[in-house]
Amino acid sequence: MIRQTFFIHRTSIIRLCALLMIASSLFAGQFAARAADSCTTATEAGCSFGLPTFQYQLLLSQMLAHPSPNVRQLQTDPDELNQYSFNRLVGGATPLYSSPGGPQIDTLDAGFNYVTILSRQGDYAEVLPGKWTDNRYLVPARASDYAGVQVDTPLAYPMAWVLLPTKPSIVPGVDPDPKTALITRYTRVNIFATKTVGTWKWYLVGPGQWLEQRRIAQVLPAKHPDGVKGRWVSVDLYEQVLTAYEDDRLVFATLISSGLPKWDTNEGVFHIWTRSHSTAMSGAMGRSDFYSLQAVPWVMYFDHDISLHGTYWHDGFGYRHSHGCVNMSITDAHWIFSWTDGFYFDTAVSVWSSHQYNT
Repeated sequence: MIRQTFFIHRTSIIRLCALLMIASSLFAGQFAARAADSCTTATEAGCSFGLPTFQYQLLLSQMLAHPSPNVRQLQTDPDELNQYSFNRLVGGATPLYSSPGGPQIDTLDAGFNYVTILSRQGDYAEVLPGKWTDNRYLVPARASDYAGVQVDTPLAYPMAWVLLPTKPSIVPGVDPDPKTALITRYTRVNIFATKTVGTWKWYLVGPGQWLEQRRIAQVLPAKHPDGVKGRWVSVDLYEQVLTAYEDDRLVFATLISSGLPKWDTNEGVFHIWTRSHSTAMSGAMGRSDFYSLQAVPWVMYFDHDISLHGTYWHDGFGYRHSHGCVNMSITDAHWIFSWTDGFYFDTAVSVWSSHQYNT
C-alpha cells in the first residue's frame, strides 16, 4: 500500500512539474515577445540591438559564423561585356546624314536607342550602313558587370541583395548613425531576424545591422508548378528575383527587371518556346517610349513575344524597367541560356508575386 501510494504521489509530482515547465515556457515565450516588441532603443534594459539580449546573443555567434550567404557568384567575361557595349543616342530626334558633313537623309525618332559605331570620321560616326550622325548625339554605354549566384548547398539563412547604398540602423525603425559605413548596392546578406515597425519589415543582416525591406530584394522559396519536372525558372515580380531549380533544389538566383506598370509581365506558368543567341528589338514607333536595341543577347521567349534576355542598356536590376520582358544581366542570361541547352522546350517559367504590389 505504501509503495502504491508513493507511486501515485510520484506520478502526481511528475505531472505537476511538467505543467509548471509548460507554463514557464509559455510565460517565457510571452515575455520574449513582449520584450521584442518593447526593444526600441539600443540601451534598453534586457535588450540588445532591438532584440531581447538572450535572443541576440544566440544569433550573434551565427552572424559571425555566416557573414555572407553560402553561394558562388558567376564570373563575368570582360570580352563578352565589351561586345555588348554600345552607344546611346541622346538629345532628342537624331539626324542622319549621307556622309560626314553631307545632307540629311533620315531621322531616328527620339527614344531609347542604342547603336553600334560602324566607323568614325572626324566629328561623325556611321551608325547604320551609309548613315552618319554627329558625335554629340552619342554617349558610350557599358554593359553591367552585375552577376547572380549559383547555389551549391542549401542556404544556411534566407538571402537578399541590398538594392540601394544603405547605412544600417542599430535598432529597427530608427535612423542610422551618420558615421555608420554604407552597405553598397548588390551586396549579398543573410537575414537572421525580422521585426515589423509600422508598415514595413526590418531585417537583421549582421551584428547591430538592421535594414528596412524596401532597401533589399529577398530570395523567397517558389512553389513548384504542378506537373513540372526537371529544370524550371521562377520569377518573383514583387522581389524582382529570378531563381532556377532542378526539381525542388535551388541552383541559381539573381536580380531581374520586369515590366513597368503600363507593361506588366504576365503571371502564370509558361514554357520557353524558342530562343535566339541575339536579336534586334524595337517598338512603340512614333511614341515617347520608342525603343530600338541592336543585338539583344541570349533571348528566351516564353509568353508570346515576352522573353528572358540579356540587357546591356541599364544597371537597374532589382527594379521594374522593361516593356514586359524579364531583363537580366548579360552574364546571367548567358548562364540560363546554357543551362537550358538541349531541353529548353521542357523548361517552365513560373511568373508570380510573393506579395501584392502596385501595377
